[in-house]
Amino acid sequence: MAIENSFIHTQLREQVAIDRAADDLRRGLPVVLIGDDAALVAFPAGLTEEGHLRRIKELGVPQLLISRERAAILKIHHKGHEAVRLVCPNSLTASDIRAVVDPTADLASPLKGPFTVIEPASSAQEALVGAALMLLKIARLLPGVLMVPLDLSRAESTAAENGLLTVKVASVTAYDQTTLNHMGEVARARLPVLGAENGTIVAFRSQTGGLEHFALVIGDPSPSKPVLVRLHSECFTGDALGSLKCDCGNQLRGALEAIAREGSGILLYLAQEGRGIGLVAKLKAYTLQDQGYDTVDANLRLGFATDERTFGPASAMLRHLGFHRIRLLTNNPEKVAGLEAEGIAVTERVAHKFPANPHNAHYLETKRDKTGHFL
Repeated sequence: MAIENSFIHTQLREQVAIDRAADDLRRGLPVVLIGDDAALVAFPAGLTEEGHLRRIKELGVPQLLISRERAAILKIHHKGHEAVRLVCPNSLTASDIRAVVDPTADLASPLKGPFTVIEPASSAQEALVGAALMLLKIARLLPGVLMVPLDLSRAESTAAENGLLTVKVASVTAYDQTTLNHMGEVARARLPVLGAENGTIVAFRSQTGGLEHFALVIGDPSPSKPVLVRLHSECFTGDALGSLKCDCGNQLRGALEAIAREGSGILLYLAQEGRGIGLVAKLKAYTLQDQGYDTVDANLRLGFATDERTFGPASAMLRHLGFHRIRLLTNNPEKVAGLEAEGIAVTERVAHKFPANPHNAHYLETKRDKTGHFL
């Protein structure tokens, strides 16, 4: 038991290190990532200023790391690699580097390249650069890295000499699962809401910290039969500000009304803004939409997958609340498949759609035509 507790403590300590590293990246500080046979210094390319570039060059010869989605947009042959490493010519300025990873600068800086791709020398090196991009996503930053390769023997000393945090590749790749393994209820309170005064809100968070997810339980649903559930990804612009660019606000309010009519049910409010890319990146996607791109193309141009969300948090919350069979309010078949892959039985998909307006009609058409929503 002592060995097991020690292992759990080590896991949690490493998870906390990742969250601290993500905070440093968001503040414009590099971190050192350590793999099995190599290491690297990682800096968020989208935040690069000339002073950052000078300091990075003091640590070695920098390279650029982008996702395969962004590489495809830039017509770079990525050969299927999730992370694509590029030579960073000495002539590139900080503005040039930002433009490589931030598509909102594409119109102002249309000419990029030519680029030389650096192929990974081993599967361990491929895992190393993949973890670097993953770390940027954990930090809710654009997935582009200004990096300096390091010999494994230099990693700890480089970090110590420059006051940089270190994280391990294995800890980054295990981040989501470890977070789930230690996620639990941290608060519960009665919460009457408009149309459903018999509500209870339950907050969930990992022992490592990080983002909170919430469950609003309305009435007294019985685990003995499938409960009506809505998975709702947070949408600040739609839920709080009433944005007309999406249908999120209508979906949120409509779900509460549907559950109230049912008499009981659960709304899961998940910290997965912008299909998992974060609010700032979503606003950049809005900028691209104003340039004529749809929501799917905007995400790809930013370097993200079409949908970065996972269903582990939702399934963990449902199991904690005692529910394993549900009726799901959704028009997204991926939610049904994702929950079932996590062990939650979806006995029925309950349609959940709302009329379009002039501002979101194309958005809804894209959901129907490109991501298979039943609209």
